[in-house]
Amino acid sequence: MLHPEIEGMSREELRKLQYERLIKTVNRCYENVPFYKAKFKEMGLEPGDIKSLDDLKLLPFTVKQDLRDNYPFGLFAAPREDVVRVHASSGTTGKPTVVGYTQNDINSWADLIARCIAMAGGDKDDVVQVGYGYGLFTGGLGVHYGAERLGATVIPISGGNTSRQLMLMQDFATTILCCTPSYALFLSEEAREEGIDLVNSKLKAGIFGAEPWSENMRKEIENNMGIKALNIYGLSEVMGPGVSMECECQSGMHVMEDYFIPEIIDPETGEQLPYGSKGELVFTTITKEAFPLLRYRTRDISVLREEKCECGRTFVRMDRVMGRTDDMLIIRGVNVFPSQIESVLLENGDTEPHYLLVVDRKDNLDSLEVLVEVSDKMFSDEVRKLEEVEKKLRHEIASVLGISAKIKLVEPKTIPRSEGKATRVIDKRKL
Repeated sequence: MLHPEIEGMSREELRKLQYERLIKTVNRCYENVPFYKAKFKEMGLEPGDIKSLDDLKLLPFTVKQDLRDNYPFGLFAAPREDVVRVHASSGTTGKPTVVGYTQNDINSWADLIARCIAMAGGDKDDVVQVGYGYGLFTGGLGVHYGAERLGATVIPISGGNTSRQLMLMQDFATTILCCTPSYALFLSEEAREEGIDLVNSKLKAGIFGAEPWSENMRKEIENNMGIKALNIYGLSEVMGPGVSMECECQSGMHVMEDYFIPEIIDPETGEQLPYGSKGELVFTTITKEAFPLLRYRTRDISVLREEKCECGRTFVRMDRVMGRTDDMLIIRGVNVFPSQIESVLLENGDTEPHYLLVVDRKDNLDSLEVLVEVSDKMFSDEVRKLEEVEKKLRHEIASVLGISAKIKLVEPKTIPRSEGKATRVIDKRKL
């Protein structure tokens, strides 16, 4: 363990630490974020009413719409001059959800990721290849700073450029690979095509996240690369990668409870559920200065388990995410909402508001095809005009989503109608 005095502390000590940090966070939110002060007053709640961790359930939920409604900086609890970095994730209407970090927040995040890499068996002697995207996405920079904090050597290659990834992996003797699991599998297959033996290379572990993946996929990656493949979880609103991480026991992801308080709730009623129950994950941040969140509803479905792990860590573990309570898709690590595509189509004018998203995984990389009905007039128009509409839609959807999609214009009334909720997505991936 990188921090045995924390990762192995008794549950009683941990709860005491969590409560101390929770009270500071509650006061910070109340005093510095008008949104939270208004919520408290609306509920007849004062910070002093939170007298124990059991009173967490009295606090208001925060949902993604609250971030959109307060775009860009309305939920920040620190003055702008103290915010040293902002990150953002894609939103449903083209406006991203924005998060901020003070220098202390960045330091805490680096410590968290260093801890995660240590859970994968990493230390200062390792070479960490970061294949997550850099930029507004939290993945690349989050892992990068953590690897540096650990004292490891970092290869900041970002995503894509597969031949170069494989070349540097060999030339620089990479020991730990960090990227999406689908890209790891793609890398392993490309390596085989190029006659590169990853099983007998210096690679020993992979830290994979940002998209759902199955146990079968884990086994395939491990067999192809000769590594231990570990699951990491995070979301930009709460911090970024590093909210939870698997240890080498591979029996659930340890939630970093000295930074985040996890809950499982009934997604319908909002009631807290006991350990071992399947429900919606909720997180409260208890160290963040710039962007603290109270009871953030992730929309991710999982289970929390309190049994002590064989590794000796006492943090609760969460199962891999089993689904979502909303219609968000994760494609190549990017959050995609059908409503984003719908808004592009409605603004276009040349197509009907009837569409179908077909998500598939080919050669272990996610693909997105958008089937769109055209009007009777447009369908009988010349081919060149249809090609122009396809090209325009492809460009606009890529601009909104941040990923490319194949556009297929189809005849009027060919997309199935429904008397109830319309079927907008066919996900062929075996997750």
